[in-house]
Amino acid sequence: MPSIDSQVLLRAGSVTLLVGVVGTVIGAVVAGTPGLIAGVLGTIIVLAFFTAGQLVLGAVLKNNPQNAMLVAMTLYLVKIGILLVLLLVLQDATFFAPRVFAAVIVACTLAWTFMEVLIFSRTKVLYVEPEAQK
Repeated sequence: MPSIDSQVLLRAGSVTLLVGVVGTVIGAVVAGTPGLIAGVLGTIIVLAFFTAGQLVLGAVLKNNPQNAMLVAMTLYLVKIGILLVLLLVLQDATFFAPRVFAAVIVACTLAWTFMEVLIFSRTKVLYVEPEAQK
C-alpha cells in the first residue's frame, strides 16, 4: 500500500472514529439507548464505506491509473445506493434514533473528508515519474 493510502486510512480513520465516539456519546445522552445504537451504527457505516473506497481506489491507482475516475465515481454511486437502501430498510425502525444516525453520518463524513483534503494538501505526490538514470 502506498504511503499516502496508509496515511489517509490511519489519520482520517482515527479522526473519524473520534468524531463518531463523540457523536455517539452525545446521541446517548440526548436519546438514550436508541441514540447509542444509532451513533455506533452511523460510525461503523462511514468507516466501512470510506475504508473500502480508499483500499479499492488505491489498488486501481497502483495497477490501472487511467481508470481511477471511473472507479471513484462507481464507488460513490455504490455507496449512495447502499445508504439509500439502508435508509429505506431502517425508516420505520424503532431501535435507534434516526436523527442521531443522520447527524453522526454527516459529522463522520465531514471529518474524513476534511482530513483527506488536509493530508493531500500537505503531502507531495509525484504525478510525473522521473526518468531512470542511465
